[in-house]
Amino acid sequence: MTDPSPADARTVPAIERLTCVIPAGGVGSRLWPLSRANAPKFLLDLTGSGDSLLRATWDRLTPIAPADRIMVVTGSAHRESVEAQLPELLAENLVTESEPKDSSAAIGLAAAILELRDPDAILGSFAADHVIRGNVLFERAIRTAVQAADQGYIATIGIHPSHPATGFGYIESGAARGDLAPFDVYDVTSFVEKPDEQTARDYVEHGGFLWNAGMFIARATVLLDQMALAEPELVRALREIAAAWGTDQAASVRERLWHGLPKIAIDYTVAEPAAAAGKMVCVAAHFEWDDVGDFASVANLLTRGRGSDLAVLGDGAQVLSDASSGIVVSESDRLVALVGVEDVVVVDTADVLLVTSKAHAQDVKNLVTRMRVTGGGHLL
Repeated sequence: MTDPSPADARTVPAIERLTCVIPAGGVGSRLWPLSRANAPKFLLDLTGSGDSLLRATWDRLTPIAPADRIMVVTGSAHRESVEAQLPELLAENLVTESEPKDSSAAIGLAAAILELRDPDAILGSFAADHVIRGNVLFERAIRTAVQAADQGYIATIGIHPSHPATGFGYIESGAARGDLAPFDVYDVTSFVEKPDEQTARDYVEHGGFLWNAGMFIARATVLLDQMALAEPELVRALREIAAAWGTDQAASVRERLWHGLPKIAIDYTVAEPAAAAGKMVCVAAHFEWDDVGDFASVANLLTRGRGSDLAVLGDGAQVLSDASSGIVVSESDRLVALVGVEDVVVVDTADVLLVTSKAHAQDVKNLVTRMRVTGGGHLL
């Protein structure tokens, strides 16, 4: 059977027109000093499984899309590491950024490349640094989202909250959309930033709010056209870069245009405006999800939510504990001894020792910001 031409591409089932895009960027500054510029969190094993978060993301997607329809967007500095961890990744599906420009540029460039390959291509964006348990439920949610995307909507995945988390954004869901799929699809009323604890409790108790997992599924052209309403020059530049991709002009065109692109998250160029325009829907999913945003999240994952336990991460980590809880991450051969400390966070690397608490785990990012200003950048 020959490949379909663009003219009859819509006769191909929607799921077979899906390309999964893995944006692999960001340093993960709340996980410093474990996550650093040369070894960001997506390249690390934070679950003790033996696989990096990037590798786990790839393996989660292959039942949905074959290797030739999985694309990775990452920084030029991480190209070799990504290739080493993902030997199945095709060269033409590895897209590198000369400098980080946030998710609009990263996902938008992937969409522009896919749009040229197939005008009816469907893009699904799935972060490289999230942890998901329940792959069958994940696959079902993505297939449902693809149905909605094929009908011209931008779909996202909302996770039924298991507790009133203050570290996640939320999606306020609206009317059920049985016209798009038999179940689990709703209009998106609004996106809500990370709430305070009481607001999060209200969301969980009253219902109608889902965790925002930051996944987007849409036809590539629909996503770009929506982005162009907010940032027309950004989309024009991305389409120009994509037009040269794979040619001997690719590097020069990218270097000419990439530096001047705005740094802006796709939430602001696509998700929020699409929701306001009635073009955004969410699939309410039931799998376990965490964005592993800080060491408290890592501890929770490793202990499966048992807050009284002490989580230990690191090959050969030596930990002696008495009446203590929290997490120890060790990359050294030193013995870490804890006595009578609760919810502690200890990260022991070759050149940095971090000690904090789970309650202040989010504040590690503030240290990173101060170090950039005070000359400690060599440790980042």
